[in-house]
Amino acid sequence: MTLSPTVAVIGGGPAGLMAAETLSASGAQVHVYDAMPSVGRKFLLAGRGGLNLTHSEPFDIFMSRFGERRAQLEPMLAAFGPQQVRDWAAGLGIETFVGTSGRVFPTDMKAAPLLRAWLHRLRAAGVQFHMRHRWLGDGPFEAASLRFATPAGEIAVKADAAVLALGGASWARLGSDGAWAPWLQARGIDVAPLLPANCGFDGAGWSEHFSSRFAGQPFKSVAISFTDSQGRRFARKGEFVATATGIEGSLIYAASALLRDEIAAQGSATLLLDLLPDRSAEQVLAAVRHPRGARSLSSHLKSRLGLEGIKAGVLHEVLSREAMQDAGQLAATIKAVPIRLVAARPIDEAISTAGGVRFGALDPGLMATAMPGVFVAGEMLDWEAPTGGYLLTASMASGAAAARGAIRRLGI
Repeated sequence: MTLSPTVAVIGGGPAGLMAAETLSASGAQVHVYDAMPSVGRKFLLAGRGGLNLTHSEPFDIFMSRFGERRAQLEPMLAAFGPQQVRDWAAGLGIETFVGTSGRVFPTDMKAAPLLRAWLHRLRAAGVQFHMRHRWLGDGPFEAASLRFATPAGEIAVKADAAVLALGGASWARLGSDGAWAPWLQARGIDVAPLLPANCGFDGAGWSEHFSSRFAGQPFKSVAISFTDSQGRRFARKGEFVATATGIEGSLIYAASALLRDEIAAQGSATLLLDLLPDRSAEQVLAAVRHPRGARSLSSHLKSRLGLEGIKAGVLHEVLSREAMQDAGQLAATIKAVPIRLVAARPIDEAISTAGGVRFGALDPGLMATAMPGVFVAGEMLDWEAPTGGYLLTASMASGAAAARGAIRRLGI
């Protein structure tokens, strides 16, 4: 009797769990190892505000969100993309719906019921979980001899193949600390530097008055635009939040890759904030020039344009008292407030990371060519995407792809 091959999946996030599911369905004996007391910790955190599983937009537009890594990710997402994610959730008894933004959520908006159902199905299929097992990748390294630190001491595990799904380097307290990067580099695997993605930025230069009054408050119904030194442009409506030292939030995260790379190349990046994107420049100028009688300028701006609070406050940050009285300059600034940024927030605060194992170091099945039998998935790979379901979908798709690569190699 021939025993089924054993595969070690290192990392219990969405990529690792999807790899485990795909491998188990093929008949492999699957063991999942994770350094934390339980799996899916970042997945659960992401679901606190409503678990965004994927996005419902047309596939071609969906793929455009992956920028320069579209070509590498498209085959994986063609095999396991947005619709497959919804079908997979339905198979776990979790119905989904499309929100007004096109994002897809479980009907109860929660991550925990989905994770519980997923783990129940994996265990029923024979997948074995080993918690508090921290991979010691700085030692002898091959799929056939994996070392782990455990509460009972160091152990060695033999496997016919291994899937690495250790995450990036954000939210280290949840298990993804990027410690694997130098270990893989030392073994000849090309790793791009890990960088913050979907992150906030510092350097707006807010006054103490502005910071004390408006830090934590949102800029709502605004638009930002930014053109980098290579001519790449970003422009979108949405909202974001002022921090004590800069800005963060969904609209900023969407532009973060361009902003981060421009700061690295030029030392700073200046975006333009349109406080009234639904009004033309001519309409704003006409409203500013409208006679205000005995009213103060602040009352006038509030009455004619609805500008108050943080939106009025930011104008005082960039315009002098004299410039505020110049109708032309004031109107132009309302449509284009310059905000100069000089640094991304630390990587551990970022929602996700860019960089990781370069695709050139892997074969089409995501196996490291320098380490036969070792496959890589999830945020360990060199790609990034905005929030909106893209991160989770691509992580799961890459986990399935790495598993398929292992299945082909093992001949099962």
